[in-house]
Amino acid sequence: MAWLKRLAALCGLASTFTAVLGQGNSTDWPLHENGLTDLVQWDHYSFHVNGQRLFVFSGEFHYWRYPVPELWRDLLEKVKAAGFNAFSIYNHWGYHNPTPGVLDFESGAHDFTSIMTLAKDLGLYMIIRPGPYVNAEANAGGFPLWVTTGAYGALRDNDTRYTDAWTPYFSEISQIIAPHLITNGGNVILFQIENELGNQWTNIKNKTDNPSAQQYMQLLSDVARDNGIDVPLTHNLPNMNGYSWSKDFSNATGNVDVVGLDSYPSCWSCNLSECTGTNGKYVAYQTINYYDYFTVQSPTQPNFMPEFQGGSYNPWGGPQGGCPADIGVDFANLFYRNLIFQRVSAISLYMLFGGTSWGWHGAPVVATSYDYSSPISENRIIGSKYYETKLLTQFTRVAKDLAITDRLGNNTDYSSNSAISTSELRNPETGAAFYVTQHADSTSSTVETFTLKVNTSAGSLTIPQYGSEITINGHQSKILVTDFAFGAKSLLYSTAEVLTFAIIDGKETLALWVPTGESGEFTVQGVNAANLAACNGCANVNIYPGETNVTISFLQNAGMSTVELGDGSRIVLLDRSAAYLFWSPSLDNNPLEAGNNTILVHGPYLLRSARLEDRILKLTGDVANATAVTIFAPKSICSVTWNGKPVELTSARSGVLTTTVGGKAHFSLPALSGWKYTDSLPEIQSNYSATSKAWVAAENTNTSNPTPPAPNNPVLYVDDYGIHAGNHIYRATFSTTSDPPTGVFLNITGGTAFGYSAWLNGNFIGSWLGLSWIDLQGTTFSFSNATLNTDGDNTLVVVMDNSGHDQRSAALNPRGITNATLVGPGTYSFSEWKIAGTAGRQDLLDPVRGSLNEGGLYAERVGLHLPEYPGEELVNLDAEGSSLFVPGAGIRVFRVVLPLAVPAGLDVSISFRLTAPSNETFTSELGYTNQLRALLFVNGYQYGRFNPYIGNQIEFPVPPGVLNYNGDNTIAVTVWSQSAEGAEMKIDWNIEYAHESSYDMLFDGAYLRPGWSEDRLEWA
Repeated sequence: MAWLKRLAALCGLASTFTAVLGQGNSTDWPLHENGLTDLVQWDHYSFHVNGQRLFVFSGEFHYWRYPVPELWRDLLEKVKAAGFNAFSIYNHWGYHNPTPGVLDFESGAHDFTSIMTLAKDLGLYMIIRPGPYVNAEANAGGFPLWVTTGAYGALRDNDTRYTDAWTPYFSEISQIIAPHLITNGGNVILFQIENELGNQWTNIKNKTDNPSAQQYMQLLSDVARDNGIDVPLTHNLPNMNGYSWSKDFSNATGNVDVVGLDSYPSCWSCNLSECTGTNGKYVAYQTINYYDYFTVQSPTQPNFMPEFQGGSYNPWGGPQGGCPADIGVDFANLFYRNLIFQRVSAISLYMLFGGTSWGWHGAPVVATSYDYSSPISENRIIGSKYYETKLLTQFTRVAKDLAITDRLGNNTDYSSNSAISTSELRNPETGAAFYVTQHADSTSSTVETFTLKVNTSAGSLTIPQYGSEITINGHQSKILVTDFAFGAKSLLYSTAEVLTFAIIDGKETLALWVPTGESGEFTVQGVNAANLAACNGCANVNIYPGETNVTISFLQNAGMSTVELGDGSRIVLLDRSAAYLFWSPSLDNNPLEAGNNTILVHGPYLLRSARLEDRILKLTGDVANATAVTIFAPKSICSVTWNGKPVELTSARSGVLTTTVGGKAHFSLPALSGWKYTDSLPEIQSNYSATSKAWVAAENTNTSNPTPPAPNNPVLYVDDYGIHAGNHIYRATFSTTSDPPTGVFLNITGGTAFGYSAWLNGNFIGSWLGLSWIDLQGTTFSFSNATLNTDGDNTLVVVMDNSGHDQRSAALNPRGITNATLVGPGTYSFSEWKIAGTAGRQDLLDPVRGSLNEGGLYAERVGLHLPEYPGEELVNLDAEGSSLFVPGAGIRVFRVVLPLAVPAGLDVSISFRLTAPSNETFTSELGYTNQLRALLFVNGYQYGRFNPYIGNQIEFPVPPGVLNYNGDNTIAVTVWSQSAEGAEMKIDWNIEYAHESSYDMLFDGAYLRPGWSEDRLEWA
């Protein structure tokens, strides 16, 4: 608390601190509401939804990174199955408003309303975060790129130009969301305005107002309210460096109903240097003190984490597969429990499913993958991190007393081992307590054993009383309960962690777990007899009957054991491996369901749902192989189906059913061969005429961008001409005399990892290859390898790879040429500049795939990457196999059409693997370099951005719906060689997994894959 006093004094908050501490143990925290609804209320303890306390455990996903609406249910079924009771989404202003005056909430994945419907159908509450700014490592942080020109002011303030830009989007999206609010029968409970904006004050100590930010936040609130949003408005602070938008902290303009805090204690990026500059020296597994911050910032509101680290994004130059080492299973175990240690009662993991930055959604910091080392991986697979997180989410879902607790202690005195710190959380109404234990030094990975002093309804105890001591092994934490209610019974204490419970036929079945090979001990109140009914991996089981309770100590190796209590209820004992595959599906879609209408199932890789109809238990899920399944369910069940088919029950005793489901799931891909190719840079040929609709004359001499171009240069910023995404092509002409220029100086800004190449009169004069940390580069290219025309025009062609706009205020940093100057003995200037960008520019030709999917290369402009392109000019690739090459500096496009026929009942994950010599995966067959930039298009969707000398990503998963699982697939790759020696790469596709599944992956996704049309040729 000394730290908090110092912080309060620095901020001039000593009186606030004293008042808050005076209320520290009070149970008199009245519920707040926003004056519009009482369906969502809140207080110091937690949110109160639909008349019940709710410990919110949510996770984030982005539909605009996952553009197949038919797969959103697949994802949300996995979220629900894990025990989450909520999920969160960002909307994306730029995705829905690609052009001024054009709002698209209908084309393909732009229609996100089914997500809100699914929330209701599946029984998940929903937190919605529509922006206007979202950050999200997205291009320009989610701004539409047309606002990056400077014409709309500095952004994120009350400038009327900016207000007029965002108001139509914010108004319409609020109207779309409103029918799905909990107040209108839906499941949307919170609405976040803006994102990570902490600018309420110009001086935090003196609380000096920042009117432009305050009025901006108030405008957002007013527009949301005026368009039907009546649930609580929220905001999230980016760090603990200030206090903004909290009604507890001030009554200033712009405050929201409930404010939260974002935190990424293990660094938000695989590049730790990015975080060191913000957070100081990075220390692995170092937890952060949030409890004291909330005490000042929002003492009468829930300790709310709208974003807590689910993983880290993978920047350019990051490792293939991300950086799971410090954000894997141990991170999930320790850090998520540490939030409970600090009495946080509303958590949303960012990301729960990251997906991909398909179609240039990545800002300069991100390549193609946004996997984020999330619990659900980019290829939709679930693994150890998902299962480890599930151990906690299943618990918080049924631990109703956890939603209202006071922290009564936080020290090492509870433990017999001073290396262990304990936080005691106690429900002031029921007396239930939660003792959260972890290393006192959270960075420690030692193995520690200890006993624990606890207070129970039976008095003070030191636990365990009989068995082996409690163990904390490495970067782990345990939540140990006392007076924990499950049904009509309670645990007096348990040194094993509670997983979940269900009331079946009026009898309780409680699941407890310990790490494999560890011991546990528990006492059940209200029954005094027990026997070991099934031992699978258990040892040293001892039963100690009491007058009104029974205590059991045990050791649990791999497996699942069962203890039957004297009244017919059960305790299921699990080690970690068995707990990973233990599911607690509810039989309805009530998001508040917590054991009363639930069954328990052990065994499947994934259990999606359970329904009981006419004494038939209908289970759905996924398995890779034949899998033994144990079901704890009502005795009235006559039969069980798995994915719609009856299964044979091998045992059915006292409501415990056993069976085997599934078989061997298998699928093989056809060879990725038969490529054809053509040139994709005709612009450097002498007979090319830049007269098509693709070209816009760059004649502006003034720009609204705050960064002026160099003197004597026209404005060559692409956004000023309605060109925003992907590659751009500049074409300039100049004439010379007998004393010609010797070269050209080009200074270009394109975001980190960008690059460019230049040709003069069709002759290659050089490239800036790019680096993962360079976003602006000036280079002088010599004309020594080119032939100048002294009696006519000379044509300079520059191909630029724009890696996207920066975030926050830096979104205004321009993209394009800032200086193009001919160098040499004389004085020369360019007579004309033209720029080619995306076909249609801001008037989209492909609204389904969206404004960020295509760039300005010839192949993209004419639609060669699209299904049904005629392709008469394509010629067969002479080389065998999948080696794609460009013999010199230039760009080729390669194309193949291949069928898929995935059998019904399979979920198959397919990824593309792109490699080049630098990856050391093959020796260059043709002697070419790896100095290339490649784009992978699958049925028109850009799903891979491959720069082998900059980044390390070589695996690019592509989901069903983008891939046609029952028909032809058009695969196109543009390969841009930035080297005079030429460049070469290989491509293949692979099965990442195949599962038997209840999910129909053969849905009709044809509407997501619109084909080629002849009007594309107008953009040649």
